[in-house]
Amino acid sequence: MNTERSKKLFEEAKKLLPGGVSSPVRAIKPYPFYTKKANGSKITDIDGNEYIDYVMGYGPLLLGHNYPAIKEAVIKQLSDGWLYGTPTELEVKLAREIIALYPSIDMTRFVSTGTEATMGALRAARGFTRKNKFIKIEGGFHGAHDAALVKAGSGATTLGTPDSAGVPADFTKNTLQVPYNDIEAMTDAITTYKEDVAAVIIEPVLGNIGPILPKKGYLEDVRKVTEENEVVLIFDEVITGFRLAMGGAQEYYGITPDMTTLGKILGGGFHIGVIGGKREIMETISPAGPVYQAGTFNGSPVSMTAGLAMISALKKEKVHEIVNRKGDAMRKALGDVISDMRLDYNVSGISSMFKVFFGDMPYNYQDALKCDKEKFNSFFKKMLSDGIFLPPSQFETNFLSLAHSQDDINKTVEAYQRNLK
Repeated sequence: MNTERSKKLFEEAKKLLPGGVSSPVRAIKPYPFYTKKANGSKITDIDGNEYIDYVMGYGPLLLGHNYPAIKEAVIKQLSDGWLYGTPTELEVKLAREIIALYPSIDMTRFVSTGTEATMGALRAARGFTRKNKFIKIEGGFHGAHDAALVKAGSGATTLGTPDSAGVPADFTKNTLQVPYNDIEAMTDAITTYKEDVAAVIIEPVLGNIGPILPKKGYLEDVRKVTEENEVVLIFDEVITGFRLAMGGAQEYYGITPDMTTLGKILGGGFHIGVIGGKREIMETISPAGPVYQAGTFNGSPVSMTAGLAMISALKKEKVHEIVNRKGDAMRKALGDVISDMRLDYNVSGISSMFKVFFGDMPYNYQDALKCDKEKFNSFFKKMLSDGIFLPPSQFETNFLSLAHSQDDINKTVEAYQRNLK
């Protein structure tokens, strides 16, 4: 592929943007391609190259790029304005839709990003319980706010160690970590720090190092131990919400947390985040209560419009039935390729999420780290040259959408077979 225009633009970008990009994962080596347009399952760069896209904006685009119903709804809203600084009927309508789909949610606060949602949920849980510590899963990602940026491996038996320069150690001293799929470690952390543990925040399916799936009974056990010890259970469903099912992972696995955070898919490609939970917890949030949360773009009319159009499309088109069937087909086909080639790799995934791990099937973060990152990086570049855009990391999930055709899947499987050699 000729990518000279992208190469030249990256040289300029490095002088203007830290690392040449606006988010670290986009810093593909030796340089990223620059997108000009996207439609359906395809993305086109400024050099005219077309790629079958399995990044899908890192999860939000379950319907595919440039979905007509979302676009039409947003264009109509733009004609009425796009920022008011006042309440709108749209946020009431969208809140009603979410509450009907998620039994764990009695009330919502709309914010702009998943990061804001998890930050606000943790603050509300602390305000509600009047406790300071929270437990997260090692390798779980809950946005780029200070308390959540804890170095993997610091564990629940020591003070959390910041995983980013600029984060004082005092900001993470109340953040405890335990391995995923280890209920003994979770129970030990809760009971050891019982007097000061406000919450457990967990991705039901680890998305940013996977997907890595919960072992049978694990999520049920997490729910049980948090209930027994009066610890607020927060399901971070920024990735899994509206992807595993309309009601997210909590519907799929049949578990009701105390709080839920949503984002990505709900916005249909526009910025959105949701803090949701039991009424008694949510009423601690200002102006109803003493937990402060605010934002100029909270309840943005454009995002609310996109959210309503998204939910309508998901219901109307039976999207989950279709995309989950595609996910099953993709995982089976890739599994057959790996088996036929006698590779010691493994295919992981659920619903419309999939990933080939270059090593044994991981069940937690430490398992995932054992996979061959160098081989994956080489493979990623070959796939990109073949017109297949995968997330540029062994530790990111691939996403299917309604727009991916059987022809897309066939071409992708053929590319996997060709490049895994």
